[in-house]
Amino acid sequence: MSDLVPADTTEDVRTRGAGVSRQVAVLPVGSFEQHGAYLPLATDTLVACAVAREIAGAYPVHLLPPVTISCSHEHAAWPGTVSISSVTLHAVVRDIAASLRGSGVEALVVVNGHGGNYVLGNVVQESSARGERMALFPAAEDWEAARERAGVVTSLLTDMHAGEIETSILLHAHPEMLRPGYETSDFVADDRRHLLTLGMSGYTDSGVIGRPSLGSAEKGKELLASLADSFGAYFSMLTSDA
Repeated sequence: MSDLVPADTTEDVRTRGAGVSRQVAVLPVGSFEQHGAYLPLATDTLVACAVAREIAGAYPVHLLPPVTISCSHEHAAWPGTVSISSVTLHAVVRDIAASLRGSGVEALVVVNGHGGNYVLGNVVQESSARGERMALFPAAEDWEAARERAGVVTSLLTDMHAGEIETSILLHAHPEMLRPGYETSDFVADDRRHLLTLGMSGYTDSGVIGRPSLGSAEKGKELLASLADSFGAYFSMLTSDA
């Protein structure tokens, strides 16, 4: 259960906060949406939590429980998918940040596990413009560095959904969650210019866009390790006095 819900007590948080110049909280944001026939609906939440746990193992951050339902409207054609509006997600993250500041945690990093959560970029931009300390992680550059380090073959363009990266992270972090079929479910659709209008169903029948057959637990481990290394620059930026 601690994989998704932190086991900290209030004293753990107090002790950690006493040892840092500025407290940083980490909020995983996932989704509840189709990931083909072999990955669970909670895949993005599991990925975001895996990244956040890796970060918490390397830096003195306040790890929060995940936001598990977000903006998955492009997946609405598949059973099981659930969404909230972008306005609601914006408000949830904004309210969490305000609550944290009220308790002395000045900085928030949103660890996004779902590419469709475009509004998170707006939340961070608006908060930063108000002088609040907030960041969105990982950036595309962080994923690219992780992809190269882990030996992920598929490009970030091709590895769009339920592909090599997500399959690899779950094979490492939650192998019990995978069902048979990822080995034979590769599907490529690199030209997705009308995705916002047509949704995923306009490009894939299976719900998969990527090459999950190339996934491995070893790649998943290296992906997470690389992302933890990349997080160092974010931590330094948010805790500096500049």
